[in-house]
Formats: sequence, structure tokens, C-alpha cells
Amino acid sequence: MSQGTSALALFSRYLAPRRQQALLLAVLLLSSIGLQLANPQLLRFFIDAALAGADLRPLALAALLFIAVALVTQLLTAAAQYVGESLGWAATNDLRADLALHCLRLDLGFHNGRTPGELIERIDGDLVALGGFFSRFVVSVLGNVAMVVGVLLMVWREDWRAGAALTIFALAAFAVLSRLRSVAVARWRRQREAVAQLFGFFGERLSGTEDIRASGAVDHVMRELGVHHRAWLDARRDATFGASVIFSATVVTFASGSAVAFGVGGALWLAGGITIGTVYLIFYYAELLRRPIDQVRRELEDAQQAFASIARVQELLGTSSKLIDGGAAPLPAGPLEIELDDVTFAYEEEPVLRDVRIRVGPRRVLGVLGRTGSGKTTLARLLLRFYDPTAGSVRLSGVDARDARLEDLRSRVTLVTQEVQLFHATVRDNVTFFDRSIDDSRTYQALHHLGLGEWLRRRTGGLDELMTADGLSAGEAQLLALARAFLREPGVVVLDEASSRLDPATERLLETAIDGLLADRTGVVIAHRLETLDRCDDIVILEEGRVVEQGARTALAADPSSRFARLRRSGMAEALA
Repeated sequence: MSQGTSALALFSRYLAPRRQQALLLAVLLLSSIGLQLANPQLLRFFIDAALAGADLRPLALAALLFIAVALVTQLLTAAAQYVGESLGWAATNDLRADLALHCLRLDLGFHNGRTPGELIERIDGDLVALGGFFSRFVVSVLGNVAMVVGVLLMVWREDWRAGAALTIFALAAFAVLSRLRSVAVARWRRQREAVAQLFGFFGERLSGTEDIRASGAVDHVMRELGVHHRAWLDARRDATFGASVIFSATVVTFASGSAVAFGVGGALWLAGGITIGTVYLIFYYAELLRRPIDQVRRELEDAQQAFASIARVQELLGTSSKLIDGGAAPLPAGPLEIELDDVTFAYEEEPVLRDVRIRVGPRRVLGVLGRTGSGKTTLARLLLRFYDPTAGSVRLSGVDARDARLEDLRSRVTLVTQEVQLFHATVRDNVTFFDRSIDDSRTYQALHHLGLGEWLRRRTGGLDELMTADGLSAGEAQLLALARAFLREPGVVVLDEASSRLDPATERLLETAIDGLLADRTGVVIAHRLETLDRCDDIVILEEGRVVEQGARTALAADPSSRFARLRRSGMAEALA
């Protein structure tokens, strides 16, 4: 798809729903252009009448009318600018929302391959450049093209020779600028890419500030920063050079236009074909012609960046998720059965899980054990369909996860990890995950049930108080994460080492809460501590991605030759470290 086609497609998609606003903008623009074309006629009348010795009264009326028309023109132009900016930015905000939603729907493989800073620059930075282009394009480019056409028609009306001369000039100017339009597109795209890489670098390094300082890697980071700055400087300099070429060509073109206006007007006046007032009229129209071309030229410079942003936006929108939403098979209500049938999965080439076969009946709790890197977390991600198996299938109550709607699946299967994401939002929004359908009584009940009642009472703003990342201890944050799971009322609860960061006292506080969360639900518990596994009905032990032991917890514990029994005797944490 060409750059122009891409831009037109975006305009059509995001401006079409605002037809009435666009119609109002068109009326304001045409009215403003009409007055700008009419006002020079008053100047010609004034000049010719003054030279002919006319009375002061008609001259004064013409001057006052000229001022009145100029004022109305300015008001209409300001109104058109306001409506155009509002229209352009509203459309851009819709595009930003669609782009953010598209990225949220992409698979984890996409997000793992990009830094948060890079995605922020792609979603917001590109659209800031594109937003100005959207808003100004409607007002400046379309309006100024209409102005050029109107000026040429008025000059043709006065004298065909002057009209022909200015028409040739306008066509030549547009031809030159059109040929230069693509000079800097690739350069500006490289510059935007360099900025995205720099933001990605900042995002990664700032999030790891403590580790960088502790490991003495500050000098290395500063050298990396210098490399990114150099790449940005080179890309920016190259893009600016392309813009300079356009600017220089425009200056030469405008000089030629002034020469045409003076030459034609002077020649016609010397030949007696026009009056001095008409000479000034032609010159004035030439100036009116010059201004819209100059503004179009500036828009073309910004368009270089905009087209680069459009290409990057189209590239991002064209990125497809590897997870295809099913939608054909609804998941049943109540606790779900889990079945992994010969599941193999690889992030790249080397499998992380190999031929895994597991079945967890409804209302039963499975404990998953294994060393770091054995595939425990990967198993949890497959249950929520963050990834699809490379081979085999994951079924929930007989429904293949690939056949269920992603939204339905993730509302029925919930994951609680040791990493709790807190938002700079109210307590209510942090607990409900911005779900307005959950009333406050349910939220209060969940918080009190999990032992956060006293913590909430200390909040002067209650559920409306804004939270910060340092407003909770690790234990309180974990309790809040469990409250989120409570409110979702899932059929499957996956606890991925959710209590590994807690002190014994806080973990004891969690025991009742977790028991309540798992009651009448299917559970998968990934843990190191024996106390956490005491609530499990079945145990699976993974080693290098394979199931090396599974069975009922009580039976495995009673069998002294089982791996689980040996782990209990040796101490779970030490044996799995």
C-alpha cells in the first residue's frame, strides 16, 4: 500500500464518523476563502477611484468595508482552525485507542520482543506527530488548495494572460514540491525508529536502576546511551537535510512567482490593457497564491514525518496475533476440568514442555513442583492461553482452549502471581481492575474477608483514595491480588508461587483467604513451600519440561520411594533450589 493510500485510508476510517463536523468545517473554510478572494476587489476599486479623484465618501465606505471583511475573515479562519483541530485530534485519539487495544490483544511473544518504552513511543509518539498532521491537513492543505483554485479563477476573470502565467507558476510549484515530497520520508522513518529505540533503552535501564548501580554497570549504561544518542543524531541530521532540500526549492519557486507577477502586471499596464488598480490586484492575488503554497510546503515538511508515522502505524496495525480468537465453544459455568493432552511447547526451538499429560478434575487442587526452568510458569501461561501449545491441546471441561473466546476463557481462568501490578488509581479501581459492574458492597466484602479491612479503614478516602506503588507492603499487595481473583468468581484459579515473597505471619493470614478462594473451584498451585501444598489433592512434579511424577498427594506422601516423599523429607525449598 502506498503512503498516500495509507493516509487516505486512515482519514476515511477515522473522519467518516464525524461527517457533520467535517461539513461545518467545509462551510467555514469556503466562507473564509470567498471573503479573502473578494477583498482585493475592494482594494482595486479604492486605488482606481482615488487616482480618478473620486469623493471621500465612497473611498471611506470602501475602506471600512475592507476592514469589516478582513475582520470577519479572521473570525471565520479562527473558527475553522478550532473545528479542524478538534476534528483532527478526536480522530487521532480514536486511532490511538484502537492502536493501544490492538497491542493489548497481541500475544505475549510480541510484547516480549519489544521494550515498554518502544511501545509507548510507537503508540503515543508516532500519533503525536500524526495528530498534528491530521488536524492541520484538513484546514491547511484542503483549504489552501481551494484557495489556489479560487485565486486562479479570479485572475483568469481579470485577464487570460495573467491567469495563464499564474496557472503555469502554480502548476510548476506543485510539480516541484510533489517531486520532493518523498525525499525525506525514509529519513524521517529512520529518525522515528531511532527515537523508539532510545525510549526503549530508557525504559529498560530506568526500571533496573538499583541492579545497575549495585553491579557497577553505570559506565556501561552511559556508553550505551552515547551510542543511542549518536544513532538518533545521525538519523535526525539526515532527515533534516531532506527537509532543507524542500525548503530551498520552495524559496526559489517563490522568487519565480514574484517575478511572474511583477512582469505580467507591468507589461499589461504598459500596454494599456489594465489599470494601476488591476496591477495591484494581480500582485495581491499573486501574494494570496504564494501564501497557500507556502503553507502547503510547510505541511509537506510535516508530512514527511507523518508519512513515516503512518507507515509505522500501519505496520503495527498489520501485526497479527499468533492467538486466533475461537469464539465457537462456550465454557460451562462452575468449576472446570483441566486436561493437558500430550502438550509440547517451545518459545523458540528448544521445547520447554515435552509431552505433558495432566488431568485435574473439577473442584480438585493440583500442586505443581519443579526446579527453576522446569516449565511450571509456562504451564500456567498455557492455561490462560497466553500461548498456544506447539503440539497437543489444552482443554477445559472438554473445550479446547483454542475454540473458546479469549475474553470468556480469561474471565473463567484467573492467575495470581508473586508480582502484583498496582495502578496510580483509586483503591476501588485497583481491586476491581476498573470493572464498573462490581458494586462497592462486594468490594468491601472481599477486602474484609481477606484481612484488608483494617488497612482500608486507615485510608481516609476509602475506596476513592488514590493508591501509589509504595502504599502497600508485599503482603498487603498479595492480599489485594487475591481480592481481585475473588471478585472475578473464576472456575479455575492458578496460584503461581503467590506466597513465595511473604513472611510466615502474613502467609498464615493468607491460608484462610486461599482456602476460601479455592473452595468449589478447580485450582493449580505452583509453590515451593510444603504448607502451601497441604491443601492440594494431587501433585505433579516437572523436570526439564517432562512430568516425572504425578498422583494423589496423600498416596505420594505415603510412598517413601516417591519423589514427593523424598522432597518432604529433605525440605522442599532446598531440594528444588
